[in-house]
Amino acid sequence: MTYVALLRGINVGGSNKVDMRSLKVVFEAAGMTSVKTYINSGNVIFSTDTPDRARLAGVLQGAIEERFGFAVSLLLRDIDQLREEVHALPDDWTNDQTTKCDVLFLWDEVDRPSILDRLDFDPEMEDVRYVPGAVIRRVDRKNAARSRLLRIVGTPLYQQMTIRNCNTARRLLQLMVE
Repeated sequence: MTYVALLRGINVGGSNKVDMRSLKVVFEAAGMTSVKTYINSGNVIFSTDTPDRARLAGVLQGAIEERFGFAVSLLLRDIDQLREEVHALPDDWTNDQTTKCDVLFLWDEVDRPSILDRLDFDPEMEDVRYVPGAVIRRVDRKNAARSRLLRIVGTPLYQQMTIRNCNTARRLLQLMVE
């Protein structure tokens, strides 16, 4: 099965530095095959015959902590899950100079439609939607800094998600399909 591991909180603000080449070696040493990394935010595409996703996540987290000396949470998505999340993005939602579009990938503990009730956002300024496994969001760049959704940073809920822009999410799916 092909997966993408979305690592949370690495290479942000100079802390929890993880070299992608070393990360690739860690995944290979843990028995993963066809390992590819994509950009420095911690995206690893790989294949494995291991069917137990929870066990797989635990093995990978342990290998990462052993190699880099700190714990890293990671979220696994198989190709079907990522396809559903990416295909939920409207085609005209982009991450460019005029628009900011993000995918907030959710841990199982918070993955339910009611998560929108826990997020503070202004529907007049930004479009925020739940899809199974994620929350997708689009806001005009001129309003991005004023978004109330930014207040989530540092909260316990924020610890239960990892965020990628829509361009990255679409590219990860493309890499998984190739």
